[in-house]
Amino acid sequence: MAPKFDKEYVLKTVEERGIRFIRFWFTDVLGQLKSFAIADTELELAFEEGMGFDGSSIDGFTRIQESDMIAFPDPSTFKILPWRPTEGGVASMFCEIMKPDGTPFEGDPRYALKRNLKKAADMGFTMYVGPELEFFYFADENGTEILDRGGYFDLTPLDVASDLRRETVLTLEKLGIAVEYSHHEVAPSQHEIDLRYAEASEMADIVMTYRLAVKEIAYKSGVYATFMPKPIAGENGSGMHVHQSLFNKDGNAFFDANDPDGYNLSAVGKSYIAGLLKYAPEFCAVTNQFINSYKRLVPGYEAPVYVSWARRNRSALVRVPMYKPGKENATRIELRSPDPSANPYLAFAVMLGAGLKGIEEGLELRPEASNNIFDMTDAELAAAGITTLPGSLDEAIKLFENSEVMKEILGDHIHKFFVENKKAEVNEFRLAVTEWELDRYLSIL
Repeated sequence: MAPKFDKEYVLKTVEERGIRFIRFWFTDVLGQLKSFAIADTELELAFEEGMGFDGSSIDGFTRIQESDMIAFPDPSTFKILPWRPTEGGVASMFCEIMKPDGTPFEGDPRYALKRNLKKAADMGFTMYVGPELEFFYFADENGTEILDRGGYFDLTPLDVASDLRRETVLTLEKLGIAVEYSHHEVAPSQHEIDLRYAEASEMADIVMTYRLAVKEIAYKSGVYATFMPKPIAGENGSGMHVHQSLFNKDGNAFFDANDPDGYNLSAVGKSYIAGLLKYAPEFCAVTNQFINSYKRLVPGYEAPVYVSWARRNRSALVRVPMYKPGKENATRIELRSPDPSANPYLAFAVMLGAGLKGIEEGLELRPEASNNIFDMTDAELAAAGITTLPGSLDEAIKLFENSEVMKEILGDHIHKFFVENKKAEVNEFRLAVTEWELDRYLSIL
């Protein structure tokens, strides 16, 4: 776990290390990192009074007549940015966004996650997550020229991509972010760096920092890194499998050695999974929030689109990885549908909210999927009661819009903006004339 800093530590470190600029970070509703910098001389006052800014220019924040927002830095998230010069250095902190009256702003994604974590805490649970984020390296941002032709776990000859991944891991370690694995992924020029699990609010901050670090190191080397879900047609897309567990005062709340079904899952764990499966179609618009996300969520290419669960079967939407004997605390579930373009605050919030609903409703877990679901016919899927995730953003946003559970989890403000924004994206795509259409129709019609 990353060390927890307080205000006094931050002020002392800024003075001793000669930090001249402190970037205040937060995200808009879509998960784009926003930032403004203050001088070191303003930091003490910022801790006391916050720093005001115009929220009307931030996607999903507020109307122009209610635009005043205040950013309060969270000292526990303090980091010195290793890609900036050491002389006159730059640090960063994530912020809590408040309204002028001192109350939390309902449109702040970080607050939305913390509200759901508070609900979990009131039920006796703490959520831990460990995401696996995949990404591509390309020659530049204007196309998809790959840097290597490696495959899954390939040890490619020393090249730009291998060095980039190594330097990125070292940079993350300098930021205090623990890395478990790094390796080449299935598609050419596709890579993955897995983060060691952490409490969910801390991990959401880490994911935002991770994505920036990957891009900064790539930029420094003259190439481009992207978390676009499906940049290359015919190749695997990039996912963000999210391992998650709940802990209570007795330890891992998902583990039960006396499980009568032989899964070693507690009643809490089973209901949590059942909640994920029930509400996954409704939260899919959040975990897979762009038009391009649904180019990845198709049968094949290892993308899980069938609403089912299993232990060893990686074609299922939810997987329960096998733990090592004596490592019962490692019992967790893995949701395989999210992609790395999602806003991690909202993504973790809807996963947790869905799982807690499953617990509250006492949902029963249907039997695990034992066959390769990708090989099952439509009739076999129907007989097994296996449905699919939405096949497009249009379909996903309709389910999300009509979901009272999603409105409850995210709040009216975020829910309303998200629906409006995604409907606009769908409509813009409908008006676009794509290269596929030109290639297919122009010469014959």
